[in-house]
Amino acid sequence: MRFPPRATRTGAAAALLSALLVGGTVSATPAAAAPAAVGSICYSDLPSQAHDTLGLIERGGPFPYEQDGTVFRNREGVLPTRPTGYYHEYTVITPGSSTRGARRIVTGEGYREDYYTADHYASFDLVDHGC
Repeated sequence: MRFPPRATRTGAAAALLSALLVGGTVSATPAAAAPAAVGSICYSDLPSQAHDTLGLIERGGPFPYEQDGTVFRNREGVLPTRPTGYYHEYTVITPGSSTRGARRIVTGEGYREDYYTADHYASFDLVDHGC
């Protein structure tokens, strides 16, 4: 099951992400919601294939791999703890690789809550779409 297009992502998660990105305050946020080891990366610093993947996500596909759009379960615990179904994963094509490779975009339900991993979920960077 694929997550609906990004335009439908609204609500509390979007408000939380917005407050965090622009420096606002959020009350009653549990400590467990804090990321374990998430950095950040400017959109312009992503590889071009990640731009392609984000574009496909915006358009709702079609995606190159059957696994794209499936639920990401965050078994590694690197991303903030959320209910199952909150995150979805998409392949970032690795040129020259005969497999899906290690690169992924993992989306959350928040508006533009996109995480990039180049090392198959060992670490993540939240994509800053403003730079």
